[in-house]
Amino acid sequence: MKYVGAHVSASGGVDNAPLNAQAINARAFALFTKNQRQWVAKPLSEKNITAFKANLDKAGIKAEHVLPHDSYLINLGHPEKEPLEKSRNAFLDEMQRCQQLGLRLLNFHPGSHLNKISEDESLDIVAESINIALDQTDSVIAVIENTAGQGTNLGYTFEHLAHIINKVDDKSRVGVCLDTCHSFTAGYDLRTAEACEETFTKFEQIVGFNYLRGMHLNDSKPDLGARVDRHESIGKGKIGLECFHYIMNDARFDDIPMVLETINPDIWDKEIALLYSMVDG
Repeated sequence: MKYVGAHVSASGGVDNAPLNAQAINARAFALFTKNQRQWVAKPLSEKNITAFKANLDKAGIKAEHVLPHDSYLINLGHPEKEPLEKSRNAFLDEMQRCQQLGLRLLNFHPGSHLNKISEDESLDIVAESINIALDQTDSVIAVIENTAGQGTNLGYTFEHLAHIINKVDDKSRVGVCLDTCHSFTAGYDLRTAEACEETFTKFEQIVGFNYLRGMHLNDSKPDLGARVDRHESIGKGKIGLECFHYIMNDARFDDIPMVLETINPDIWDKEIALLYSMVDG
């Protein structure tokens, strides 16, 4: 079964996010558990935590179908000691927040080498950063999101994801979130069923579907291989509808949160309905 939703607002408190998801008929959702553009936020209150869990039940959404996203400021592959330490502390705080909320996933961008060290060196630092956070938390899975490869960002090839996973000590607590727009603009074609078959066969061979913990379903404004991260509404970009029909009918994508980050929140309910309408039979 498919669990589709969107990255909803947690404005006014994290406990509002499940209700915002319910309002668009989502069966999954993403959220920021703190302001994503600030390093430090006040701790979650017991009131917020209790209300979040109650609203999750009210919305009929399971904790395993919630895919929180960490702060955009965090760079777990940073080449310099002090900024790396700051990122690691912030990431640990994000993991602990998920743990407090009873959530089991935390989605994050792997990081950037900033042209100061090699990609492989930076990927090793990312893996070490994950190990440090896993050692200080329980149950929450670190979910690496693939990227478009814009600038000096890591994670734009399946080999990058596999490199990080290979160096994480507890492989039961590391996974991957595939973003369709990022995959496409990084050079993985998704425009036809045949292209999807080829791309996801590569993913299986290099990373493995056993590590797939979530997806971001986004069409793309840029062309294939453009290495630019600009999302578009489903069916209105360069990927087109066939990719999403393929995903909605492939059992390998069952029982994971599938989250829209498309550009118009006003039509998320319609996009969710569109995706479910693609299920054959």
